[in-house]
Amino acid sequence: MDREIFKYTQPFEFESGEQLQELEIGFHTYGRLNKQKDNVIWVCHALTANSDVLDWWKGFVGTGSIFNPEEHFIVCANILGSAYGTSSPLSVNPVTGQPFFQAFPKFTIRDVVKAHQLLADHLGISQIHILIGGSLGGQQAMEWGIMEPDRIKNLILIATNARHSPWGIAFNESQRLAISTDRTFYSNSVDGGQKGLKAARSIALLSYRGYKTYSVTQQEETDGKTDDFRAATYQNYQGQKLVNRFNAHSYWYLTKVMDSHNVGRGRNGVEKALSLIKARTLVIGIKTDVLFPIEEQQYLFQHIPKSALAELDSFYGHDGFLIETEALTNIITSFFKTDVKGKIIELQRTA
Repeated sequence: MDREIFKYTQPFEFESGEQLQELEIGFHTYGRLNKQKDNVIWVCHALTANSDVLDWWKGFVGTGSIFNPEEHFIVCANILGSAYGTSSPLSVNPVTGQPFFQAFPKFTIRDVVKAHQLLADHLGISQIHILIGGSLGGQQAMEWGIMEPDRIKNLILIATNARHSPWGIAFNESQRLAISTDRTFYSNSVDGGQKGLKAARSIALLSYRGYKTYSVTQQEETDGKTDDFRAATYQNYQGQKLVNRFNAHSYWYLTKVMDSHNVGRGRNGVEKALSLIKARTLVIGIKTDVLFPIEEQQYLFQHIPKSALAELDSFYGHDGFLIETEALTNIITSFFKTDVKGKIIELQRTA
């Protein structure tokens, strides 16, 4: 199914007080909303993904999967600031007739969720049966569960946290420093900052996987070799791959958005905010995750009232939430068969 565009023609006000005179949201839907309007699966995507969830979450969403369009009405909206159809730094500023670039309003996870809410209203969705997201997507889902607790029936939070950690912010700032060393980033050109973006992606990869992953996937016979190592080639390849499909301007803004995540802001602290979630909640952590360590998911489990916890071993580290679709399916199936209060879902699996 092709991407659709929802145009919100009234001013959109950000948490900062800044405004866009018009907002566009790119989104995909799969399946149909049933008569009871209780079959909605809403997927919140991560940093550089897009709204075509059937493309990037194969084996988990789609025909024959646990979340399938034959049974569910599946919605995934491209996030604010991204490169795939939603208003972003490369949208045209009506004042200048040119892209916004760095003049685009600074925004937060809560602004991203506010845009999702407008789209849900437009689609006639009053209740979301399952709201799910991993990483930055999990941060969005969590905020939505707090902002509209009565709209969300079940919440699935994967490899995410209640507020972004100093460790995560440091990774993001290191990536922005890489982008800022590329002078073309400030040239007000659509393709500005590409070399910096390539370097930023290389830095990010180190947080998405881990030592063991690289030791196996990038291993090679190095006797007598002094240059052109497989791991170096891999970093270059993955960096260029992102450059070919994304842009430095959106990447800069979205790393700032991740940094902004703090459910406790203005709500008397994180624990008070998490207590506002009414949805039955499944928290899934990955034991090998370097970027979102397992203790962050354990913390969510301890402070979200009706929650269950599953801890997954994965060879792939943080990226396991995109790859371990069979394990995720087993965990979620167990979740819907059990009383969630204080429950730890055991998954017998080795790395």
